[in-house]
Amino acid sequence: MLPEVHVFIAMSLDGYIADTGGGLDWLVMLPAPDDEDHGYAAFYERVDCLLIGANTFRSLLGYRDWPYDKPVTVLSASLSERDVPPALRGRVTILDATPEAALTLLARDGAKRVYLDGGQLVSSCLRDGLVQRMTLTRLPVLLGSGIPLFTDPGPQYMIHLDTRSWPHGFVQSVYQVIP
Repeated sequence: MLPEVHVFIAMSLDGYIADTGGGLDWLVMLPAPDDEDHGYAAFYERVDCLLIGANTFRSLLGYRDWPYDKPVTVLSASLSERDVPPALRGRVTILDATPEAALTLLARDGAKRVYLDGGQLVSSCLRDGLVQRMTLTRLPVLLGSGIPLFTDPGPQYMIHLDTRSWPHGFVQSVYQVIP
């Protein structure tokens, strides 16, 4: 049995998860209290590992500190284990496989809940019917262009479970994907 796959991602009002250069600076330029994580810590505590795309991995390598203390699998046909910095070896695995094959391997290793991240990978997993829940946090900014969250995910039907808003303008909605 495959693990549950959950998306927890921030996006602009016009649907972008990164600017045209793949940058995420716009995420921290908006006013939000330093002690407010918008439910991220509680979400992260409940996942066993992460499955991310190659572009997301490349973006994360630009951070001063690696943001995850859980195992990360990067799905990529273009990267290899040689692309993993020495400090991340043993914590990050590069895998050239389909999302379903990757989830099968993660389940075999004991994963029950997987945090899925990366626009192209999210769309691919939605298209393949592999995502169970999505938490989308919309930030009050229009980027105008950039990397969209959804790129041809196919028709998807969802049940709205919850919406929460914060005084600083963030709006978060949780959806259950209908198989």
